[in-house]
Amino acid sequence: MNPLPVSDFGSNRNDNIMNAVESIGKSKDRLQVFQAICKGKQKIKTASWIFQNVHLKTKKRVLEEAKNLVHDGVISQLDEKIDGDTAYQKINFYCKNRNKIIRLIKNPVEQTSYPTKTNPKTRTIIVDRKNRFFNIREISIDDIGSFARIKKIHKVKLINPYEKDVKQLLKKILDEDGKFSDWGGETDDLFTTRLKINGKRVHASLGLKGKATRGPLTPKKMGKNGDQIQRLFRNPAQTFIVQFNGEIDSSIIEQLKEFSIAKSAKENRIIYFGIIDGKDTSKLFLAYS
Repeated sequence: MNPLPVSDFGSNRNDNIMNAVESIGKSKDRLQVFQAICKGKQKIKTASWIFQNVHLKTKKRVLEEAKNLVHDGVISQLDEKIDGDTAYQKINFYCKNRNKIIRLIKNPVEQTSYPTKTNPKTRTIIVDRKNRFFNIREISIDDIGSFARIKKIHKVKLINPYEKDVKQLLKKILDEDGKFSDWGGETDDLFTTRLKINGKRVHASLGLKGKATRGPLTPKKMGKNGDQIQRLFRNPAQTFIVQFNGEIDSSIIEQLKEFSIAKSAKENRIIYFGIIDGKDTSKLFLAYS
C-alpha cells in the first residue's frame, strides 16, 4: 500500500477539510468516487466495485477521478492490485468528515468564512437578507468610467483574442504597469487600483478567460477546481469582474453575487460585481486598440 500522507489531522483539521473540498471542487464525478470509497465499513474498494456503485459512463472515469484524489491525499491507492484490479483505501479522517466536506462544496460562500491556518477567521458573519445587512451593486461595462470610450461604439464585429492580449489591453487602458503572471493557483489575472467607478478609483480584481475556453463560460471552467471566482474574492478589492470572449452563463453572475454579499457583510461596505462578455470585449478592443 502507498504510505498515507503525513498530516496532523488534529491540529490541521480545517486545513485538511479544505484540502478535500478543493480537491473535489465542482467535479460531480470525483464527488461520486469519493462518496463510494467512504461508503460502508469496508476500507478497501476496487475500481470495479466503485464503478458498479456510481453513475459514471466508464470505468476509466473512475480511475481518472480516483487518481486525482490519491494525488491530493484524500484517499490511498494500494501498491498491489486485487484480482488484477486497481484498489483504493479510505482515509478515515476524510470519510468521517464527508458531510462537512460536501456541505462546503455545495456552499462556496461558506468556504470564504471557513477558518484555516492560511485563511484565518476570528468571527462568523451572519448575512440577514431581509434586513439587508449588505450593500452590493451589479455593474456593466457602461458603468465603468475607465471604459468611457465604448459608449461611442454602436456596431461591433466579434473577435476572439488571446487572454494575454486582453490583459495587455486592460493594462494599457488602466495605465497599469504591474507584472501579472499566470499560474494554477493565482487569485486573479489582473489586480488594479486604477479602475474608476462614479469618478472614484477603486481596487478591482479581474478574472480573465481567453480563447482556449470553449462554449458558454460556467463556474466549472473557472480554474482547475472551478474555484477561480472564489479566489478572486480573497483579494482586498471592492470590485470583482469576470471577462470572457463569448457567452457568460448566468451561474457566473449568481456566484459573483453570492460572494459579493458575503464580502459586503463582512467588510461593511459596498461591493461591485459584473461581467465583460464577448461583445463588450470586442467593444473594448475597437475603442482602445
